[in-house]
Amino acid sequence: METRLTSALVIIPARMAATRLPRKPLADICGKPMIVRVIEQAQNADIGPVVVACDDQDVADAVTDFGAKAVMTRPDHASGSDRIQEAASLVDPDGQHDVILNVQGDVPLIAPEAIRAAFAPLSIPEVSIGTIMTELDPQFRDNPNFVKAVTTPNGHGHHRALYFTRATAPSGDGPLLHHIGIYAYRRAALAKFVELPPSPLETREKLEQLRALEAGMRIDVSIIDSAPMDVNTPEDLERARAAYQNT
Repeated sequence: METRLTSALVIIPARMAATRLPRKPLADICGKPMIVRVIEQAQNADIGPVVVACDDQDVADAVTDFGAKAVMTRPDHASGSDRIQEAASLVDPDGQHDVILNVQGDVPLIAPEAIRAAFAPLSIPEVSIGTIMTELDPQFRDNPNFVKAVTTPNGHGHHRALYFTRATAPSGDGPLLHHIGIYAYRRAALAKFVELPPSPLETREKLEQLRALEAGMRIDVSIIDSAPMDVNTPEDLERARAAYQNT
């Protein structure tokens, strides 16, 4: 049985600690900080209020100057999921939002449709976490930086995740699927997830989502047309600027 979900609390974690691109959230993209570009795309997805979870006052100021909401979180979180959980408890302590959608702060070109796609699998009550994937360019099939999703169709237009890996999988003929780390959590699932210790496969693959699978939590995945470019290096930043200049 499917249920109709209509809204989520969208939280964008933003950290200043990136080494390859210092002060990354504030990097200018055609007149606006990168974090503001991500906020705009999240707002355009139109699935609920958007909040930036940050640990730096300069980021908070950039967000509020734009007219959006920022919440300061602890600087010592081990993962983005922990930061999301703290932010959700600060922004929505009464739990009015049943779904928390985590959009990474370094995807200024993320399409609103891709954000909504991560939300879509939660129409199935048994699904704890929704996320997205796209068909992998064959040139990256053996690149461990491209995380592969091993899935099976769920009969509702999405796929059920069986495994995530940095290896080349599955074997045999057919496309490989590239997982994109945008997650829609049921509130209870997020609370459970952050209480779990790192799991053996998570530690081995260095993929946080495996902790959920190892704990028996169901992750379903929507397919989108193409992967949004994340910005990690000065070269990525120049490509993002060029993309905005051409829109």
